[in-house]
Amino acid sequence: MAFENYVNSNESYTSNQFYEKLLREIPDLIFQFKIEKDNTYSMPFVSHSAMEIYGFDKDFLEHDAGPIITERILKEDVKGFLKSVLKSRDTLTRWNHEYRVQLPKKGVRWLKGSAKPEAMKDGSVVFYGRITDITANKEQELRLVLSEKRFEFALEASMGGVWDWNLVNNTVFYSEQSMKILDLDEAEGINSFENCISKVHPDDQKEYLTDIDMHLKGITDVYENLHRVKGRKGTYKWILDRGKVIERDKSGKPLRIIGTHTDISSQKEREDELKKTLDIVSEQNSRLLNFAHIVSHNLRSHAGNFTMLLDLVDDIQDSGEREETLQHLRTISNDLTQTIEHLNELVNIHTEIKIARENLNLYEFFQRTLNVLSEKINKHDVKIISLIPDDVQINYNPAYLESILLNFTTNAIKYSHPDRRLEITYQLTYEKGKKVLTISDNGLGIDLEKYKDSLFGMYKTFHQHPDSRGIGLFITKNQVEAMGGKIEVKSKVGEGTAFKIYFNEKV
Repeated sequence: MAFENYVNSNESYTSNQFYEKLLREIPDLIFQFKIEKDNTYSMPFVSHSAMEIYGFDKDFLEHDAGPIITERILKEDVKGFLKSVLKSRDTLTRWNHEYRVQLPKKGVRWLKGSAKPEAMKDGSVVFYGRITDITANKEQELRLVLSEKRFEFALEASMGGVWDWNLVNNTVFYSEQSMKILDLDEAEGINSFENCISKVHPDDQKEYLTDIDMHLKGITDVYENLHRVKGRKGTYKWILDRGKVIERDKSGKPLRIIGTHTDISSQKEREDELKKTLDIVSEQNSRLLNFAHIVSHNLRSHAGNFTMLLDLVDDIQDSGEREETLQHLRTISNDLTQTIEHLNELVNIHTEIKIARENLNLYEFFQRTLNVLSEKINKHDVKIISLIPDDVQINYNPAYLESILLNFTTNAIKYSHPDRRLEITYQLTYEKGKKVLTISDNGLGIDLEKYKDSLFGMYKTFHQHPDSRGIGLFITKNQVEAMGGKIEVKSKVGEGTAFKIYFNEKV
């Protein structure tokens, strides 16, 4: 098509030269495409980009446009191409279409056509438009799609979901997988941050908000938090939540943060089971240590009494005194039998999770302790003061109770003050509706300012005594706490010590 059709004759040369140069600089193909009344095709005008776009010389296409369809457009795209062109012709609406061509040197290329149809008086329709090579865009789209597919696959493989929080309008978008994880309905696919917070377990909200705030302020490189989220049925799931700010304004204010959700409920359940197992093992080890201590401590006391009385029997000539000593032996024998029975019960319950309890008369166990330690009490001239009613019952493990009373009494005797007669007082009181046994003495006392943090530690000793092992208080504290109680101590060096044993049962 000649440019002379568009300029007057006086400006012909100048205009032709101007448009010619202009069109050579345009990478797109500028064209005029004509469909005759008999459905034949022609291209009255084609710019110099014809070679780049279609691999044909412009003069060739101006003569015959048919090879574009027969030789260049991919076969699978021909039908769609023709359908779009004919629809535009019939409706005189703008033609827009994307299709592929096979070029001799460049291979497959993606093209995008856009043209405005215009009906002529002779019944033909002429299209004025352009063809753009969009291969680079299509390849970028393909890479993006593949990247998204890989990302989706990775998320599916990791069972993770994606969330996107727009801080400008305070909306949080959830991916389909994220909605499944959080048990959200379709209406909650786009949510407010406040609504998200409302689903977090109350005990987890403070740390959850703190971790997010620290990241938004730039204190942490990434956000990460473990919390529980409530589903529609009211049950909670453990969620591992990670995110990162991807956009901030010039002042550093966060505008957008994206992240992932991972359901780790199964993992938490396994961790809880493992913790329970470890707790049981720890409990069993503690009981084994208790058992070893009780055997060593309790039986040793009985054995010492037996040895002492047997030595006396050999030297006693008076029949009455001899009978009294034998009666003491019978009492010690009975106490030893009971101790062995308690130890046997302890062995039987050793593999159970709960420690066996039974109703015990505290005063009877106190008297039994005095019987077991009678030799030491008499030897050191210990004054015993009992303020325990003879009808008080406590629900306790018998082996533990015997061990606790023996240990505190033995320690009081062991660490008595050399300059005065030892007094040990046993008093039962009530505090906040619970029974409390206080065992106090006027012995050496303990420097609590120095030893308060290690008083009940294993192998901790506080006085120079040949029998000090530093295990008694550690074991006793564990026994009391295993029964749900606690121990408190008050002491002053040179004046004495008072241990308060709190029983975990209401009056």
